[in-house]
Amino acid sequence: MCHGDDSRPPGPAHPGEVAAYGELQLVAADGNRLLAYEAHPAASTGRGIVILPDVRGLHTYYRDLAVRFAEAGMHAVAVDYFGRTAQTADRTEAFDHKTHVKQTTPEGVAADVAAGRDHLCSNRGGAVTSVFTVGFCFGGGYSLRQAADQRDLAGSIGFYGTATRALESPRPVSAPLLILLAGEDKHISVDDARKLAGLAQERGLDAEVVVYDGAPHSFFDRTFADYADACADAWLRIADFVGRHSAA
Repeated sequence: MCHGDDSRPPGPAHPGEVAAYGELQLVAADGNRLLAYEAHPAASTGRGIVILPDVRGLHTYYRDLAVRFAEAGMHAVAVDYFGRTAQTADRTEAFDHKTHVKQTTPEGVAADVAAGRDHLCSNRGGAVTSVFTVGFCFGGGYSLRQAADQRDLAGSIGFYGTATRALESPRPVSAPLLILLAGEDKHISVDDARKLAGLAQERGLDAEVVVYDGAPHSFFDRTFADYADACADAWLRIADFVGRHSAA
């Protein structure tokens, strides 16, 4: 498991006003109805982000994170993975996520992310012109893969996620990458991340791998005071990445 029920995301350094936030249901191209949570800044920048949660799907951490991204000036929608298999909306630590994670597919995740992207680009979702993805753990790996599986993404950001899924995609990476890794995470290969970044760079794409020495898996958590500097740096890098790769 990545973030627990008590985890809460850190916020950007200079949070702005949030205009609206709340639950919604999206429909993917294959007919799947999925849980989602959106948040919108008071002043639109035309930038949006689809949030890919960890293995438990759309739990409280990611609802809060959508609001934090709205505070950072981005229209945000966090999506759930388990609309095809789970019969309830419970994503607490009691949720049997392992059973449902085994039933996810790259095609299903891509369809759900596309539903989030399409919502952001609609007038109802904010009329966004530059869409990014960001993910954590399970979602971090799948966020990086969206740089290959989606078209017209402005960029993909992955926190402590494996690069393997992106490397296994039958399509080449076609969007910039920001890969944020924890130095004490023994389950994620830095070499694979650098390999993926290298392949992106060979295609003329911006790709960066950042390793936070001494930080553990799931360090992006405001309850982890020891890693506040890493969290602050991650927000700065995200802001810079989004700013450089957004439409003018």
